[in-house]
Amino acid sequence: MIEAHGGKLVYRVDESIDTKDMNVMKIDEDMAKEVENIAHGVFSPLEGFMNRNDFENVVENMRLEDDTPWTIPIVFDFDDGIKEGDEIILKSNNGTMALFEVEETYAYDRKRYAEKVFGTTDVNHPGVARVMEMKGKLAGGKITLIREGRDEFKKHYLKPKETRELFRSKGWKEVVAFQTRNVPHIGHEYVQKTALTFVDGLFINPIIGKKKKGDFRDEVILKAYEALIKNYYPENRVAMSTLRTMMRYAGPREAIFHAIMRKNFGCTHFIVGRDHAGVGNYYGPYDAHEIFREFPDLGIKPVFFRSFFYCKKCGGVVNEKICPHGKEEHIYFSGTAIRKMLVNKEIPPETMMRREVAEVIMKYENPFVD
Repeated sequence: MIEAHGGKLVYRVDESIDTKDMNVMKIDEDMAKEVENIAHGVFSPLEGFMNRNDFENVVENMRLEDDTPWTIPIVFDFDDGIKEGDEIILKSNNGTMALFEVEETYAYDRKRYAEKVFGTTDVNHPGVARVMEMKGKLAGGKITLIREGRDEFKKHYLKPKETRELFRSKGWKEVVAFQTRNVPHIGHEYVQKTALTFVDGLFINPIIGKKKKGDFRDEVILKAYEALIKNYYPENRVAMSTLRTMMRYAGPREAIFHAIMRKNFGCTHFIVGRDHAGVGNYYGPYDAHEIFREFPDLGIKPVFFRSFFYCKKCGGVVNEKICPHGKEEHIYFSGTAIRKMLVNKEIPPETMMRREVAEVIMKYENPFVD
């Protein structure tokens, strides 16, 4: 089994901690998910929120202070009420409870954070907008989870310890992970099955959490994938579990972050498509491929896919490398076109989406995030 990132799978859970007389700070659901991801090792080797040196190194160099590859800051922002040496109980309305041992508090530059991580300070970028809304200071220190929050999709969620045990029980030595925030179309199926041809198992890992307006709702994504797996995948070769974190839309940096998390789940390979984790026109279509050259020590192998389409002449899904035919023979997988058909209660053609998947989506009056 592949080692966790940094060499050790973090597990920081202690339900016996006495919280009596401790100061309590409320956190929102996004922060609660970060807390649980730290505690269960999804963010290994992090044991808590980043201190200044790790934060600065990640922003500037895409590495932790000890040179471990890491591209996205995992930080706790606040205005007042925290000082170094504090032990604080973090609580969310959803039930998450954790001990935060504050080691350091420090100031930071939002614009520099945004420019380095997202490559822009344009507040029309959803990741930049979120950074600009953050509070004025950051606090670093270890996290210990006391109680997990409620999860609407709990039956779909496996922690890194559990996915590793699942892969082991299935005899999978090489596992390819597929990141998604969308319902599956024929192109996705082509990518997944192509990658699966060369490994033992496929791990479909949809992101569950805050998304931008117009993205598919979490429940719709899961139900759509259930239909696809049931009808078109061999049962002993595929597993699906949710990833509970927010989309940052950080393009190439987020592609590395996504790969690290799947490494912690026990995957050996990670699919990287066109404009991975991108939004708008902020990144080049294959920037997320190129960035992997900077991380030969990442420890998980990227599997790159370029543009693909259905070719009427070839009679199947192909890519620009293997198809000799002109564009008049090609049907492209346009998310906008598929959305428009679904909104109009039209079943997309089989060259674009499986009928079973489309029928699941069309059961929802509004399958999109408002």
